[in-house]
Amino acid sequence: MILKPQSLAGLWLIEPERFEDARGHFARTFDAAAFSQSHLPTYWAQCSTSFNARRHTLRGLHWQAAPHAEGKLVRCTRGRIYDVAVDLRPASATFRRWVGLELSVENGRQLYIPEGFAHGFLTLEDASEVYYQITAEFHPESARGARWNDSAFQVKWPAGDDLIISDRDQRYPDFSP
Repeated sequence: MILKPQSLAGLWLIEPERFEDARGHFARTFDAAAFSQSHLPTYWAQCSTSFNARRHTLRGLHWQAAPHAEGKLVRCTRGRIYDVAVDLRPASATFRRWVGLELSVENGRQLYIPEGFAHGFLTLEDASEVYYQITAEFHPESARGARWNDSAFQVKWPAGDDLIISDRDQRYPDFSP
């Protein structure tokens, strides 16, 4: 694994080191010692999947508020997604900035999104699946969201107007810290 810090403090891209032969390939997706050396979590309270039947399905932007804030290790296990993390930490030098990266089954990349960030993704192919490792248990009363197109962030999603978005995600109010 190659752990690469991103432009937003605490956000990490994890790229696989694949060992290939005639059978296919092998790669580590988690290594407690390597994560610990980079001050990343080594305990996951929950793991979840999200299957998305259609291309241009957009989920997010979501987070859990303190005291139940959560970090997420996100990986695309089928298809391709455009994964977005937004820094919501008011004291951060990168407050309201975002990073978007393509994760796919082919590139095997993962994104670690720390506590205090919103997360969302857009599917780039039909039948895309996302696997999450999460540092905290889900607490519905702490669940929060911001609209995918909130002007506070100005995320540039790689799709037109033919998006599939839940009613809940479309109804989120403007972000306020």
